Amino acid sequence: MRLSGRVALITGGARGIGKAIAEVFLKEGAKVAITDVLDEELRRTSEELSKYGEVMALKVDVTKKDEVSRAVKEIVGRFGRIDILVNNAGIALQKAAIDMELSDWQRVIDVNLTGVFICSQVVARHMIENGVRGVIVNISSMLGLIGLELRSAYCASKAGVIGLTKSLAVEWGKYGIRVVAVAPGYIATERVLDLVRRGVVNEAEYSRRTPLGRMGTPEEVAKLVAFLASDDASYISGEVVLIDGGYTYNAGPL
Repeated sequence: MRLSGRVALITGGARGIGKAIAEVFLKEGAKVAITDVLDEELRRTSEELSKYGEVMALKVDVTKKDEVSRAVKEIVGRFGRIDILVNNAGIALQKAAIDMELSDWQRVIDVNLTGVFICSQVVARHMIENGVRGVIVNISSMLGLIGLELRSAYCASKAGVIGLTKSLAVEWGKYGIRVVAVAPGYIATERVLDLVRRGVVNEAEYSRRTPLGRMGTPEEVAKLVAFLASDDASYISGEVVLIDGGYTYNAGPL
């Protein structure tokens, strides 16, 4: 129960990694608010997770500051405070850079990077004004550290999350707020498994190039996030933690 008495806001919490984080947080004793733009999935996930603890669900577009601000007010109104923010909401795009419309590029940056900034700014203001020595965990990606064909917008947005994490850790450390990032590799979420089924992602090739020989699970990412959000990680800030089975640093055979 490392998060007992804490209140957490998890964006993109209706499915995948966000849902797994919410479940682990509840089992660790936190009260949890999940947000997403997927209204029906959000409702079903909230009902499913309620057996583990106190959870509330809010439909929020993280690119709209007024919606984020309203959600934070509702969460604080119900739970009294926010101790932990997990910026998990994100979108992916597979498209050649040479053919990409500016609107496609902008949408990825808006959700994956600007959304992280908006949520962090709004929640940090609450933390600072109320003396909450909180934690912000940003979900980046191994693709924020390495390149991949057809993922220019995604790679750029996730690299931006890493830069933002380091800057906010320096700026808000004086308030006792820790800011960290997690950089997953390919994780076996429903979305990724659908890409595998459609042949967009080659699971066998990825596993072959990964020293641990497999994809990760949402639960493995969730447990790492829970550790970073807890007092067990009380002196960790500005750090980016890879969770990719060793893929990023595997140069392969010469």
